[in-house]
Amino acid sequence: MVTAGAALADEVGLANLTMGLLAERVGVRTPSLYKHVGGLDDLTRRIAELALGEAAEAVGVAVQGRAGRDALAAAARSFRAFVVEHPGRYAATLGQEPSGPDDPLATAGRRLLDAFMAVLRGYEIADSDVDHALRTLRSLFHGFATLQAGGGFQWSADIDESLEWLIEFADRGLRAS
Repeated sequence: MVTAGAALADEVGLANLTMGLLAERVGVRTPSLYKHVGGLDDLTRRIAELALGEAAEAVGVAVQGRAGRDALAAAARSFRAFVVEHPGRYAATLGQEPSGPDDPLATAGRRLLDAFMAVLRGYEIADSDVDHALRTLRSLFHGFATLQAGGGFQWSADIDESLEWLIEFADRGLRAS
């Protein structure tokens, strides 16, 4: 049910996802969905968990065996591809708070942060600056990907070239820290 909900969110947008629309998609009556999920909030939370796990897998595989700028570029490209291909499920991750450290949402989120940490290991980041560096990477990657997914780049410059510019910019900043 969650996978079908995630696919539907990608298709129609998370804001337009309803239990009725999902029931129609999977060929059941709406009340039948409540045997599988506790409602739209529960479904959204489960989609967020799925999305964080998928994003973590994509970024983790992309950076494996790479370091420095190569890892940074691989992470940026794979994260952007995930968000652009799955805008609804990624949107579900925003604003979700884990209930505790063992919450599957927290576990999936840590896996994604671990993939970004693998990128940072290729740079000489002071321990006291790691949180700031992680927030910077997430902000850069999230901002670029969500703007692209939402059609926010309307001018004529090539989007791939802009991403490469962002990667170069981030690499210079991380090397300078």
